[in-house]
Amino acid sequence: MGFTRNSIFNGEVVGAIEYAPADVSGYPITGDGVIVMNCVWVLRKARRHNFGKLLVKDMVKSEREAAGFATIALENHWSLWFRKCQIEKLGFEPVNSIRVAHKAKHKGEVFIIYLMWMPATEATKLLEWDRRRLLEGEAFCLAHPLYRSQLWKGNILEAK
Repeated sequence: MGFTRNSIFNGEVVGAIEYAPADVSGYPITGDGVIVMNCVWVLRKARRHNFGKLLVKDMVKSEREAAGFATIALENHWSLWFRKCQIEKLGFEPVNSIRVAHKAKHKGEVFIIYLMWMPATEATKLLEWDRRRLLEGEAFCLAHPLYRSQLWKGNILEAK
């Protein structure tokens, strides 16, 4: 059970956000009252209109009962997706990290995956992640930087 919202500009979808409660999220993130942002994107041609911030603001507004919001961010990864600096601009802060290398792409290149948090209440950080499951990669989005094909045997990521 997830939710998707789109940004439309000049009659065209130029961005989207997908999120879900932690227990049904695509990421191995857990926490009471935690909503996990599985994906957010905005087309380059729609830059400088704050669509990313507007999508996050809409997520927060629609999930008023949430204790907070979590996602991942990447640093030193070859993909343009989920860059740590971009996720921080959306209001998230890093609370944990793991250094990894991809076993199939860009072998030997080490990058960092961050667990990111944006509290909605004064509650302490109620979230955790399962690093073992994180190393498996994810299978919910073919375009995701941590994607693992169903044909791949074992973990797609290796802790460094």
